[in-house]
Amino acid sequence: MSTTPAPAAVKETKAQRSERLKLAKNPWEAWEEVREFARNGRDSVLPEWTGLYFKWWGVYTQGDGKGVTGGANGEGKATEYFMMRIGLPNGLLTSQQTRVIGQLTKKYANNLADITTRQNIQLHWLTLSGLVDVVDSLTAVGLSPKGACGDVVRNVTGCPLAGLDHTELLDGSPLAVEIAHHLTANPEFYNLPRKFKISVTGCPVWCTYPEINDVALTAIKRTVDGPNGIQEEIGYTLRVGGGLSTEPHIAARIPAFIPQSKALEVVTAVVRIFKEQTDLRENRTRARIKYLFMRHGWTAESMLAAIEEKLGYKLDPSPVSMEEIPADIYRDHVGITPQRQPGLSSVGASVLNGRLSGEQLIRLADLADKYGNGSLRATIGQNILIVNVPNRETAALVVELNTLGLNVDVSPFWRGAIACTGTEFCKLAIAETKGFNTWLVSELEERLPGFDQQIRLHVTGCTNSCGQHWIADIGLEGKKIKKDGQLVDAFFFCVGGSIGKYARPARQLGYRVAAVDVPAAIERLLNGYLAERTEGEDLRHYFDRTDDTTLRAQLAGEVIEPVERDAPPVGAGHLAPAE
Repeated sequence: MSTTPAPAAVKETKAQRSERLKLAKNPWEAWEEVREFARNGRDSVLPEWTGLYFKWWGVYTQGDGKGVTGGANGEGKATEYFMMRIGLPNGLLTSQQTRVIGQLTKKYANNLADITTRQNIQLHWLTLSGLVDVVDSLTAVGLSPKGACGDVVRNVTGCPLAGLDHTELLDGSPLAVEIAHHLTANPEFYNLPRKFKISVTGCPVWCTYPEINDVALTAIKRTVDGPNGIQEEIGYTLRVGGGLSTEPHIAARIPAFIPQSKALEVVTAVVRIFKEQTDLRENRTRARIKYLFMRHGWTAESMLAAIEEKLGYKLDPSPVSMEEIPADIYRDHVGITPQRQPGLSSVGASVLNGRLSGEQLIRLADLADKYGNGSLRATIGQNILIVNVPNRETAALVVELNTLGLNVDVSPFWRGAIACTGTEFCKLAIAETKGFNTWLVSELEERLPGFDQQIRLHVTGCTNSCGQHWIADIGLEGKKIKKDGQLVDAFFFCVGGSIGKYARPARQLGYRVAAVDVPAAIERLLNGYLAERTEGEDLRHYFDRTDDTTLRAQLAGEVIEPVERDAPPVGAGHLAPAE
């Protein structure tokens, strides 16, 4: 008697596994399990925690220093250590909080902390028991890692000079903090299709990069008929669907005026719309809200209709002509900036690659108490500001910051340098980044000492763009190539990325070179610009008018054929720890 063989079991996809595990547990409500793991040792940690749930608490397993090339299936090997991000809504810090983070950095994190491109502070080398102690210590000073990673609303970013900038239309920081408190650890929003990034700013230079956030509010002013005649009203304009990663997309401007009193409702409505998109849950590499615009046919108008349906009321229109979009200007608030409060200034230090030691953090806390009122601000440029400093004290503070290696007066290369975590700690990275970028900046300062233009020089260790190379003047994407018979770090070049008035993703030039040869290539490129620029022409305009063949020849020193950008490693997209 013949029998029909049983059908082969269908293998669960990574997206299906993630969705199943998310439905099974809200990690925000299960921290006691981590305390139990800490009591029982590293081997007791369940794989669903190391692979997923830890992220809801801002935690990733740490790589072994070899990156993706040291593992398989698009992910490198994990060590016994962990990385943790500490959420700082709007980048706001007190001296007490900064001092505690510094002490934790020294005690648990091998004296190493990084400011991230979402105003978080990131620690490495944490043990399992260290995670528990760090969370308890952060909770005691009003901080938490909750929501800094995971399929949730990430740290809500805002202008570091909110409430202080005399040119701002409004202080957006109370709203940024309110959104963070409303959406983080809220059980309604623990299970989104993927991460969701929000920025809020009243800053006229758009220092939060609203164009690359899932949702962004920027202040806008209009005139309306009021009870006493024509009057001005300040509210927000809304952007939805920005993002970088492997496929960059500039956010769509939603043609509506958002009153300040309705802003939280509008943001919450967009998050609910995102949560309900079941199609986005089928593939984690395409699970961001930007893909509604890129692949599912949504438009700014259809998004507005969906928002208004959720709200139950209509929003007033907001034509593009109402908005003043900043052009090619510095957005980092580095340097001394007079505040709206008479007699006070902020002092912004440029922290190369965002890297700080515990001693530097503790000293920053001391300086904030000594020269200001104990207030500090982290920035999305991986920098730090001490605010509310009497004008008569700014010069002395600059000297002390410079002595700490946190320079206020820096070269354009130092000031514009951004780097992701890289293979030092990230399991998905292909190339080392922070050490490379430090060396690259030094090389360029020596090779081009008189370079006088703003330049955003962003280095990312893989295709996921945590280093935001898509919006850089010169963006470097990590690769591996053979050089002299050895597999070495290399970088693929993109140029001309921009935000603000000229917002667009960088162009791929079809040129890659070993890391050791990058400084010479950039030197040739920038010398070409200096030799050929017209009067007053900045780097962005030069790249815009110069064809790829010419730029590629400048980089290489000769005319060469383009090479293709490498595809993302297989399987890497589902776990990318991108900021």
